[in-house]
Amino acid sequence: MPVPRPAVSRRTFLKSSTAFAVPSLMAATAIGRDGRAPASERITIGLIGTGKMCSGYHLNSLLGFNDVQIVAVCDPDTTRRQLARKRVAARYGDRTDYKGCAEYNDFRKIIDRPDIDAVLIATPDHWHAIPVIEACKAGKDVYCEKPLTLTLLEAQRCIEAVRKHKRVMQTGSQQRSSVFGPFRKACELIRSGRIGRITRVRVGVGGPSRWCDLPAEKIEPGLDWNMWLGAAPRRPYNAILSARGGISKPWPQWRAYREYSGGGQTDMGAHHYDIAQWALGMDHSGPVEVIPPQDPAQGQGARLIYANGVEMIHGGPSGCTFTGTDGTLRIDRGHLSSDPADAIQDPLAADEVHLYKSPGHHRDWINCIRARKRPVADVEIGARSVAVCHLSNLAYWHARKLRWDPQKWRFVDDPEANSWRDYERRDPWQLPTI
Repeated sequence: MPVPRPAVSRRTFLKSSTAFAVPSLMAATAIGRDGRAPASERITIGLIGTGKMCSGYHLNSLLGFNDVQIVAVCDPDTTRRQLARKRVAARYGDRTDYKGCAEYNDFRKIIDRPDIDAVLIATPDHWHAIPVIEACKAGKDVYCEKPLTLTLLEAQRCIEAVRKHKRVMQTGSQQRSSVFGPFRKACELIRSGRIGRITRVRVGVGGPSRWCDLPAEKIEPGLDWNMWLGAAPRRPYNAILSARGGISKPWPQWRAYREYSGGGQTDMGAHHYDIAQWALGMDHSGPVEVIPPQDPAQGQGARLIYANGVEMIHGGPSGCTFTGTDGTLRIDRGHLSSDPADAIQDPLAADEVHLYKSPGHHRDWINCIRARKRPVADVEIGARSVAVCHLSNLAYWHARKLRWDPQKWRFVDDPEANSWRDYERRDPWQLPTI
């Protein structure tokens, strides 16, 4: 008679599994009569950063899933995190097994909890890499907003952390899940050769960020400003960076400043350069040469050259415009067109390229956590796409040609340029070891 195997809990499996296999579906018997998974089968999630993106897009999605449960929220702004906790409580309050949602000022409190399976990070960009790496080291799966990082070195370290600790990570490049438009279809058409061999891509997004010069203002009550700054240089509070009253009606403007973000290049650029990378089949590589425009002050015209000769140019109509030997194709949110028109009108044949079809960006993440497989915007995809943004920004900031080795994540024979891969950090927020 065979010896019985010891039972393995869901949490132990998620923490220790090293396999990235075919997805497995939850058994119907694991779902309760009200459609909710029992507590033992739910993936528990902690939210790190509860501002505008989290309070809308992320909470709207995650609170609609019956097989996950948000158990903690974290933000240095008291108002923001209390609003998030109240929304969670309103969703789960009728559950007899609901034990509340904790709120923290310091993300490390979430990282340290062994009962949390995964974290969703929706902080300003300069606060992405450290929680990503520490979460991986603690055995947690990760969803991190785009752009994945503030610097090139951070992007490389995030890949290393996810791979070493065998985590499932989704980058918030939700256009890969066909949010806002038929982006996957456009990439399939291009990779199927519908407009021939691609020679040039124009990416229409905003320009680079600039150094912060905002005046000092009276600090917002309930905000831990030192924690909000993190590794960034010490400077006085200004509401442009962290809105008063918790969540601003327009998008917050910290994206405009180099200490915290890469401007339009890493904001919408992290979406549209990402689609360009996908269409070009460059998810594991990137450009090898960076050429600044004649007048970098104009904030457009930087060129990135790939080893196969494809030229990517910053500037042009919104979204991506691909030029091939047999035509052109343009993709943007709510827009897909081509010349000739039949390049996009004829359905894809069975023998043409068919890319990974996501069931929705958050749903894909959750499914892949259960199946231990890589999602549609895996960590390397996010890292490679943000690297394109960073390289383009460096062309504007330093106004000189650069040669880049995408496999070594270093500039070629250029010690000065390699010093730009990261920045001088404020203690104690040094980039963690892997």
